Amino acid sequence: MVHATIEVDAPLREVYDQWTQFEEFPRFMDGVEEVRQLDDRHCHWRTVIAGVTREFDTEIVDQLPDERVAWRTVAGDVRHRGVVTFESSDDSHTRVNLAMEIEPQSLADKAGAAIGMADSRVEGDLYRFKEFMEDRERATGRWRGRLRPVESDSSKEP
Repeated sequence: MVHATIEVDAPLREVYDQWTQFEEFPRFMDGVEEVRQLDDRHCHWRTVIAGVTREFDTEIVDQLPDERVAWRTVAGDVRHRGVVTFESSDDSHTRVNLAMEIEPQSLADKAGAAIGMADSRVEGDLYRFKEFMEDRERATGRWRGRLRPVESDSSKEP
């Protein structure tokens, strides 16, 4: 399990609104080449990490505005699930908490997990998200919809 937390110098609503702009993730997530939002619940990802290109689809399983976004992979080369939560520290600061469970697929993935590479990558991504948020006056967009958990299809679970 990977855990990371960061304090962003921006109001809760702005931080949450920016996080929901999944197609902007390549601007601050190392190794993420492209995220295409397919519909309100699904995204297609293309990553290049250590020279290895991977593509996968994610499903948002729970999304509550200004509080959390939870997801899981449903297809492709990567298996993980996670949740990001948002907490207001005060009117102009937001704590972002990210927890991910990653299932290493290859020997290289397992070796990387053993030395904490995923932890370092997630911490770096959150730091770059913080900088991205603090360098602008407002979110690049927003999505305020509520997505509730749906019955899971165990064949799609990572």
